[in-house]
Amino acid sequence: MHARTVAATTTALLGAVALLLPVHDARAGIATHAAVVAHRGASAVAPENTLGAVDEAAALGIVWVENDVQRTKDGELVVIHDDSLRRTTNVEEVFPGRAPWKVKDFTAAEIARLDAGSWFGATYTGARVPTLKQYMERVEHNHQKLLLEIKNPELYPGIEQQTLKLLSNEGWLDEQHVTGRLIVQSFSADSLRTVHALKPAVRTGLLGAPARADLARYAVFADLINPSHTALSRDYVDAVHALKGPHGKQMKVFVWTVDDASRARTVARYGVDGVITDKPDVVRRALYRY
Repeated sequence: MHARTVAATTTALLGAVALLLPVHDARAGIATHAAVVAHRGASAVAPENTLGAVDEAAALGIVWVENDVQRTKDGELVVIHDDSLRRTTNVEEVFPGRAPWKVKDFTAAEIARLDAGSWFGATYTGARVPTLKQYMERVEHNHQKLLLEIKNPELYPGIEQQTLKLLSNEGWLDEQHVTGRLIVQSFSADSLRTVHALKPAVRTGLLGAPARADLARYAVFADLINPSHTALSRDYVDAVHALKGPHGKQMKVFVWTVDDASRARTVARYGVDGVITDKPDVVRRALYRY
């Protein structure tokens, strides 16, 4: 086994053990169990949503990674955030006459030709947009956990069923994975309702900050409410925690996207259960001194 892989795996396991332990910092006033989630992988040090970003998160010992899934013209699930290929690939050079370069307008073979790394830095020239299958294989290889966002589901009818089928094929819908290693999230409540109806065992998270008066109706199908840090308060976290989700357990809050130590400590004091960040090493150090 490659030395870097061994190191990454060992570090990830040590990180997992560390994050099981509550930490209290008397100076900062923090007592937290919050998970640190690498947003689109370790996206501050590698191009977002690429396999390199997953590996960099593993090398840092980060257990949780977040990614985005969309669908190609010929029905392949791929991992990319924007509904356009323009920002994070060289699609304008390779296919100059096909603006606005939407993911849904390109086949999987066409997308596989694109460079998804050189925009970030020369070191990553030649990185590709991974398929969801390739991404899942890498996450499994690294013994990581996955926060999977169904992106723009209104553009891809049936993507929920297709995603769940792929997860099942990859072994991610067994009890071990659905209880401890997988959360499916979306900004679309309808999409999460569909996921819950198709596979009730899968934990789901609603992105955004619905009104407190409406939280109870989301608790029917969502285990987490995942707001932006700009929409967060201690009272809001308490309101979510006061409810039980569809699996009979306290609802949780994963907050995004927190990239500085001060804000990380603030949201930790609010009692959040997870912090989604482009800089997981910075946030982990702020919360756990690790």
